[in-house]
Amino acid sequence: MVPALHGRSCLSILLREPSGVAVAAAALALLAPVHVEAEPHTFDNPREMYKLPAYCKYTQDFRDHVAGGNNAAEIKRWTALMGETFIHMHHYCYGLMASNRAAFLSKTREDRSHNLGVSIIEFDYVIDRAPPDFGLLPEILTRKGENLIQLNRVAKGIIELQRAIEMKSDYWPAYAVISDYYKELGRLDKVREWLEKGLSARPGTRPLMRRLAAIDNQRGEGKTAPARGKLAAPPSPK
Repeated sequence: MVPALHGRSCLSILLREPSGVAVAAAALALLAPVHVEAEPHTFDNPREMYKLPAYCKYTQDFRDHVAGGNNAAEIKRWTALMGETFIHMHHYCYGLMASNRAAFLSKTREDRSHNLGVSIIEFDYVIDRAPPDFGLLPEILTRKGENLIQLNRVAKGIIELQRAIEMKSDYWPAYAVISDYYKELGRLDKVREWLEKGLSARPGTRPLMRRLAAIDNQRGEGKTAPARGKLAAPPSPK
């Protein structure tokens, strides 16, 4: 069994032994930052386009490839609604396409992880350039947080979801994503906590009420949601 390696000092020790060269090479590969290459964008799948928000066809890149996208009046209307950030929103649309590919088209775990990684890159492009008061930031942060959780980068995902809630306290999808994560772990106490927080911020929200009713029924039947071993343990509650 190869012991855990920490930094250059351990690598230098391994390199002193001939048998350690291969191990050192493997360790270097593990220490290297993970990099996800964005794929060439395609616009020829009508089902992919159908799943995107209506404004995507009027964003940069899309408008030059999707029928009806070069509608000057619509471009002007969406630019007026979103402000200068609309010039970057094609990246959010690409991120949504990658998310949908991960959910519906990926046939292997590696391909799914790749598409989720691409989505994070695209979401970050908009997040890094949008002003703090951009109306769609809570939505983009929630999408990013959800995908980070699916990549088992749970702590970072929860942080992004909490950022969304801090920006818009009644943005219920962020509460739903956090509660769904805890439900997969079988932590019904945390599920209830986050659903009640969401309903306190936005009373009467049906998707949250349905989730709450589901765990009440589950508890009434004496069942516990199955925990998925592949999910990371939850971060310390804040």
